[in-house]
Amino acid sequence: MPISATGNTSVPATDQAFDVIVIGNGALGLSLGLVLARRGTKVAVVGEARRPWAASAAAGAMNGCFGEVTPDLMASAHGRAKLAMDVRATEMWNSWEQLLVEESDESAIRSAHGTVVILNSIGVPQIDNGGYTAIRQALDEYKEPYEDLDPEAIDWLEPAPTSRPLQAMFIPGEHAVNPAALLRALATAFSRAGGVLVDELITELRISGDRIDGVSLASGAALSAPDVVVAAGANSHNLLSALPAELRNRIPGMVAGNGVSLLVETEGGNTPRSVIRTPNRSFACGLHVVPRAQGQIYLGATNVVSPKMRTTAAIDELNLLLACTRQLRTDLVSGRIEQIQVGNRPVPLDGFPLLGEAGVAGLWLMTGTYRDGLHQSPMLAHEFAARILGEPYNTELDVFTPVRNPIEAMSREQTVETAVIHTLATGYEFNWVVPDDWPPLIEEQLRDMFSKLLDEIDPEFTPPPEMLASMEPEIHDALRTYYAACRAAS
Repeated sequence: MPISATGNTSVPATDQAFDVIVIGNGALGLSLGLVLARRGTKVAVVGEARRPWAASAAAGAMNGCFGEVTPDLMASAHGRAKLAMDVRATEMWNSWEQLLVEESDESAIRSAHGTVVILNSIGVPQIDNGGYTAIRQALDEYKEPYEDLDPEAIDWLEPAPTSRPLQAMFIPGEHAVNPAALLRALATAFSRAGGVLVDELITELRISGDRIDGVSLASGAALSAPDVVVAAGANSHNLLSALPAELRNRIPGMVAGNGVSLLVETEGGNTPRSVIRTPNRSFACGLHVVPRAQGQIYLGATNVVSPKMRTTAAIDELNLLLACTRQLRTDLVSGRIEQIQVGNRPVPLDGFPLLGEAGVAGLWLMTGTYRDGLHQSPMLAHEFAARILGEPYNTELDVFTPVRNPIEAMSREQTVETAVIHTLATGYEFNWVVPDDWPPLIEEQLRDMFSKLLDEIDPEFTPPPEMLASMEPEIHDALRTYYAACRAAS
């Protein structure tokens, strides 16, 4: 079990005591560890150095929040609370990056300056037009600067004629992060602040009576601490087996939002200066291109809700990404794929983050952030450090306490309709060719199928549309278990 306090040396695998143990070495876990270490706390961050299932390492890392806004997000109180968290995080990133650069060997963390949002005709109006309008609504509401662009004059963008944008806007305050540089900087700064990196797997939480007292490692060693934070992404809920079943089952289970992305060497080394993206699309994050190194871009668009974490890409996901290049530049077909990346976003069964104590004294959950974790990492790190150290904190996050009845952001009718629209939109994104009179027939069949499935899952509680539309029986069974536990507790 390598345990390193400096990032360069290791000490023998022995039992050790800490003030805080953080499970998970992605952006969230390392950020919290760093904030605590800066405060003089004896803290260990535990996780395999290679991060086989992590979302952070494979993320596009668009360092913004307004570009992610959807009509559904703006329509619910909990959705607006998530947006408010993103806005708070945005306000922290300039100083967060500057201090990370000073404390590490990195010269820069960000890789893009500003975000261009394009609206083209590839998706469906309810999703793409609705998303574009919602983004503008949120920008106006928060008085965030933006400007309309002439779509024909956007630098770098040269799509196929049938994919050209109809509208576009530039958000100067929304950037992007190079996740590799960020994770390196966090690990280096954490070690230099006195934190301990543990390259190991957690096998069990150690609970004594009604409080946590540490963790067991795959090597057989144990680490003890009065506070343990689970920030292990999509694997977080799997680590809660030591909790009593009646408590564990009242915490929304976690599924993986499998995402596939490509690192591409562009023809002639041509890269944009800014992020270029569409509004969020069917059950996913929209098409986006993010500049990385000179001549290299990140291309992403996919999200598939799955009961299993994955490390390999499905062919249909790659087909979608490759087909999407025509929406950006026609000469991308001459680019070279340098790497296929697969990540697993942490998605709770009710779609909202798990933030706070988990029913046992000293056991904290800081996970379930879906697509927001890397962006929110500096804000959540400071918030959780304050909670752990007994300092004043922002109580607005308490709406996402982990032990809870399901958060329901939509009515049952809205959930069914959203599932139908997004499922149909997937066909259009894959450029399906069907007779003109088929889509209304398919829509009616989907509406009937989802309505019946919703009643089969539960007659009262309503899951998010992406959980309803999933064809994975394991996800539907997990929903039933969670709902039954909540109903029994009440």
